[in-house]
Amino acid sequence: MNISLYAISVWILPLLIAITFHEAAHAFVAWRLGDNTAWQLGRVSFNPLKHIDPFGTVILPGVLVLSHSPFVFGYAKPVPVNFRNLNHPRLDMVWVALAGPAINIVLAVIAALAFHALPLVPADAAKWTADNFINTFRINVLLAIFNMMPIPPLDGGRVAVGLLPRVLAYPLSRLEPYGMLILLGLLIVLPVVGAQLGLNLDVISAILSSLIGYVSGALLFITGNA
Repeated sequence: MNISLYAISVWILPLLIAITFHEAAHAFVAWRLGDNTAWQLGRVSFNPLKHIDPFGTVILPGVLVLSHSPFVFGYAKPVPVNFRNLNHPRLDMVWVALAGPAINIVLAVIAALAFHALPLVPADAAKWTADNFINTFRINVLLAIFNMMPIPPLDGGRVAVGLLPRVLAYPLSRLEPYGMLILLGLLIVLPVVGAQLGLNLDVISAILSSLIGYVSGALLFITGNA
């Protein structure tokens, strides 16, 4: 696959911003709600180097792109949170988990609103700026929706564990060590097996794509871009 320097230049900054703000939001809300674990480790920071995971942020997405995977995803270094230190552990866990996707939606809205300022950008920089805005919007919506899947350790899984009755929350929480393997199976292995059997088993990607489309359309309408 031929990836140009221009393509890299319009993807790298939006990706770093999305990941950095997502993880910093988790750390900040945890700190405000009583747990200073992430604060002491310097994770309440806008320095992307504090949050990048070499495999999850660079290698895994790169391999998926080069292998023409139907769905590309990755992850940053998880923000360490000692939930027992939170003021109200079960409820506050939900707020900490929601902070990441919420800030991604805020960033997507800001990027969409920024489109209205494009006439103010010099002509020779307009395309590069527009592509950065577009990719910022796309990446942040994707991160917000993907992370709300109800599978620990994704944010949606943490929200589900915090809100579900204990009889359901406990077995769901025990899936956390295997969460990434489950995701890889659902998003990559299952579709490949289905293709070999002549079946379309790429159901999760289809659901995610539909949700991303609905949320993107709503945000573009709200910001006057529809």
